[in-house]
Amino acid sequence: MSRHFEQAEGLCEEKDPATNEFVFNQTMLRIADPVRTLDFYTRVMGMTLLKKLDFPDMKFSLYFLTHGEDFSDISHDDSERTAQTFGRPAMLELTHNWDDTPDNTQYHNGNSDPRGFGHIGFHVPDLEGACQRFEALGVPFQKKLSDGKMNNIAFIKDPDGYWIEIFNASRMAS
Repeated sequence: MSRHFEQAEGLCEEKDPATNEFVFNQTMLRIADPVRTLDFYTRVMGMTLLKKLDFPDMKFSLYFLTHGEDFSDISHDDSERTAQTFGRPAMLELTHNWDDTPDNTQYHNGNSDPRGFGHIGFHVPDLEGACQRFEALGVPFQKKLSDGKMNNIAFIKDPDGYWIEIFNASRMAS
């Protein structure tokens, strides 16, 4: 039986069985300062650093973060943990090119011309409480709940200027 979420020709056809085991694994953001940005995503956003990979010959590091899971199944064996990292859904990959520093690097956030990438998003159980916490922590807002007509979402910025949509899933239908 087919599930049709939208009625648009060509958009909601049957899923090809060849894709049944595909896993959406990661969204990658370039970062200028891993200490600053890892602090933001772990302390402020509550994510967990699952794996770090260094590539000295190419002078960059990758940091894989995930959220809200029981990590008791994560192996302490390095190669098994790497395989587990690349098989998990919805990870955030932060890429630091070692020559990039906060003093010499500014990344395009995709929201000014030419537009491209827009944002990542986080569901929070208490939207107002989360926004008050972000404000108390000094997190910059792109859009507060009270700004504009869409009062069920806010946008904050990470240390590299990327936008993060903050919403409560149950309030998105209203």
